[in-house]
Amino acid sequence: MAECCDQARRFLPDVSTIAAFLEPSDRGWDSLARLVHEGQTVNLALREPYQPRPGWKLVLATPMPQMVFQGNISQLSQRSNPDADIIELGSNDVSDMVELTALTRPGPFGKRTHELGRYIGIRDGKLIAMAGERLKVPGYTEVSAVCTHPDHTGRGYARLLMTAIMRQICERGEIPFLHVREENVHAIALYERMGFVRRVLSHLAVLKRQS
Repeated sequence: MAECCDQARRFLPDVSTIAAFLEPSDRGWDSLARLVHEGQTVNLALREPYQPRPGWKLVLATPMPQMVFQGNISQLSQRSNPDADIIELGSNDVSDMVELTALTRPGPFGKRTHELGRYIGIRDGKLIAMAGERLKVPGYTEVSAVCTHPDHTGRGYARLLMTAIMRQICERGEIPFLHVREENVHAIALYERMGFVRRVLSHLAVLKRQS
């Protein structure tokens, strides 16, 4: 699912726009530049705020905390909304998942992002809420694409879906983690109530490759 060049890596465009390099040196940036075609966009999580680089146009820059679950999964209510039916999402739901994430913007989501892990959702005719798994490192799995259609917020869907995903992660002996934009104070408050704590502050940079 990845393309590699020297110090840089990126997901295939249909999977995700997330990319990274070993270090933010000239070599790291040059490696990334050889992977990204003109007009393509990538998302980087940097240790410091982005500084202008030749050949790149800044589309978005924002602080982005990484949060790690340190709570007790058994204390999280599994059914905060007993009337909501959780369904498994797969290849037949891709268009609906892409549409919902394009509307709510929880983070980059492509036609093949769902292949990175389990994704679940809630439908009310159309897909109105979803959550799933994305990045994986030894001992940890990222909870991602947590989103609810604006017409259906305030009903506990995000917490319900997150809890289901987190239980599965914990049952595998892994620890859930996630990323969230600093300005999304309501989401951060929810995650803290659920037992997440801030680990580190990174800086999201969405960049478009230029000639």
